[in-house]
Amino acid sequence: MSTEKDAVEAVFRIEAPRVIAAVARIVRDVGIAEELAQDALVAALERWPETGVPDNPGAWLTATARHRAVDLVRRRETYARKLAEIGRDLDEAAVEPEFAAAEDPEAIDDDLLRLIFTACHPVLSTEARIALTLRLLGGLTTDEIARAFLAQESTVAQRISRAKRSLAGAGVPFEVPYGPERAARLASVLEVIYLVFNEGYAATAGDDLVRPALCEDALRLARVLAALMPEEPEVHALAALLEIQASRISARTDATGAPVLLADQNRSRWNRLLIRRGFAALTRAGELGGAPGPYALQAAIAACHARAASYEETDWAAIAALYRRLAAIAPSPVVELNRAVAVSMAEGPGAGLAIVDALAADPALRAYHLLPSVRGDLLERLGRTEEARAEFSRAAELTRNERERELLRARAAG
Repeated sequence: MSTEKDAVEAVFRIEAPRVIAAVARIVRDVGIAEELAQDALVAALERWPETGVPDNPGAWLTATARHRAVDLVRRRETYARKLAEIGRDLDEAAVEPEFAAAEDPEAIDDDLLRLIFTACHPVLSTEARIALTLRLLGGLTTDEIARAFLAQESTVAQRISRAKRSLAGAGVPFEVPYGPERAARLASVLEVIYLVFNEGYAATAGDDLVRPALCEDALRLARVLAALMPEEPEVHALAALLEIQASRISARTDATGAPVLLADQNRSRWNRLLIRRGFAALTRAGELGGAPGPYALQAAIAACHARAASYEETDWAAIAALYRRLAAIAPSPVVELNRAVAVSMAEGPGAGLAIVDALAADPALRAYHLLPSVRGDLLERLGRTEEARAEFSRAAELTRNERERELLRARAAG
């Protein structure tokens, strides 16, 4: 039974953002939409172990949640007005879950985009916008969001709860805004898409190193946003970054799911189509003019890796310079840690270690497993084997991802 329950919950985690987005279009309240999606999960947990997982589980969950949404609307005193507003949506929701057809992909994207822009309303703080959208869109737990933010789980949980109440209290419409209002929300929207992709590319917890479904959702949303806002260079830059990063996903793990480090990856497995798409998007971002933003600089770094025929041929000096520019406009200890890696490759492990050691006291990195992981790698390259093993052990204790923990323990064991 536990295995069946795990399977249902795994399907729900993948489908939840689409279910929430579709239901939010009916109830116009993201908090209620999430509750109705959870109700659909309970129904699936009760029914699927007996009937089996439907051919289209996402459509089943969406239809079930929509049924409940319709019942809720009908119970409201304002049902007549709501019925006029949602029209076609109620008719579609009447389809039985077992026979629900697959949603049109473009319609799904529209709903997800509405969900992002709604959750990124200026009535919320920047931190609340991002946390709420990661919860609703990415299906991330509060613990995973806290790890992404390097924050306390209780802080993130309170932030999400307050955000839902604030949106409901302000009567924020479920829509993609236009004009200045859209531009005002864009930075948060881009960051949300970026963080969702990152969680898929390197999962903070669980048994899998990568969660491709999250990467695919983020990449699809970046493409939709680029079409929606064709004159925004950072939108194209983010799309470029995600296209190029996504090109490596199949090479990041071996046949057993174990991590494969960048230096050891088979570059023939990198998706050349995605790389070409990324290069085209990066070129478009440059053509629109203006100083490169943080996503343009990160995309340029990704492009350096993609152009290199091998790890040894990578232009590490260029990457270090790009990280230096990135740190100037978007300073962060994580950016500095990445710069340390590039500097170590361009100038030697000693130069990189000096940067890493300067970050050791930063409270934001106290529980960040990549700090001791990078330090261990640099110490190993310097021949300080015992110190390196201690750092790998510490990193293994800090990570919540089982695949990373196995790799780090293996390196600690030598």
